[in-house]
Amino acid sequence: MHRLIAAIYLVMLLIVPQVSFAEKPAKSAILVVSFGTSVPEARQAIDNLVNTARKAFPDSEVRLAFTSNIIRRKIARESGDIIPNPVQALAQLNDEGFTDVIVMPTHIIPGEEFDEIAGVVEAFGGFEGKYGFKFLALGTPFLYGADDCDGMADVLIARFKAQLEDKETAIILMGHGTPEHFANALYSQLQLALDTKAYGRFFLGTVEAAPKIEDVIARLKRHPEVKKLILSPLMIVAGDHAHNDLAGEDDPESWLNVLKAAGYENISTYLVGLGQDENIARKFESKIREIMDDD
Repeated sequence: MHRLIAAIYLVMLLIVPQVSFAEKPAKSAILVVSFGTSVPEARQAIDNLVNTARKAFPDSEVRLAFTSNIIRRKIARESGDIIPNPVQALAQLNDEGFTDVIVMPTHIIPGEEFDEIAGVVEAFGGFEGKYGFKFLALGTPFLYGADDCDGMADVLIARFKAQLEDKETAIILMGHGTPEHFANALYSQLQLALDTKAYGRFFLGTVEAAPKIEDVIARLKRHPEVKKLILSPLMIVAGDHAHNDLAGEDDPESWLNVLKAAGYENISTYLVGLGQDENIARKFESKIREIMDDD
């Protein structure tokens, strides 16, 4: 009997020589990539997206990476929490035997930060053998085309539904902006979508590119019916830009003070990152699911 079993085993080895018993078993992961924030209360927005992915895709390991080295080092120095950058995170996933990885950015537009992530994913995608992944894909930012802008306009209208009931109120949105990059045009596309769905109720500008706060004020002046303003970040987290550049009371160049100087006295703020919005979380989930469905 033992000889028969041994003979059958030998025949199986000869019949199926292509089978590699050392091949890695399928093991999937989702790497959520954010610029990051060192503002503790703002971190909730990023964590919400990470937790959304964990609940929606329980069969995948979900991890987080920050692209800002300054923020990563500040967090490590102040709290001891070590957050990897995308290169470190992907290398660790490979070392731990993960075969299928989706890199999911939390960026609003595909600007310079997204380009850097794309470069990292492309580099890892060129590796073969034990240092490569069987499947590696990069997701898209929240605004990646006209359809995304239409969807974001719907999210923003729902987000400020109660405030918009007052016809004298307008929402001032601050995006980050990316100078001299084609992706910055998506802010104009979003403004067009907002004007189509809620004309004269939303005014969008950026910190580092166009449109600037001066452009926002010029558009506001064409709407004398607007008496009250609500300032809010068009960013995943309400971090330094939101608390200082947008709503800083002691900064004469903050949007709050520039708008006051332009004659607007009734101004309030809503400093909550988009990442805390459940409609945004659902869009984040759907973008991951699209990649899985196409795999």
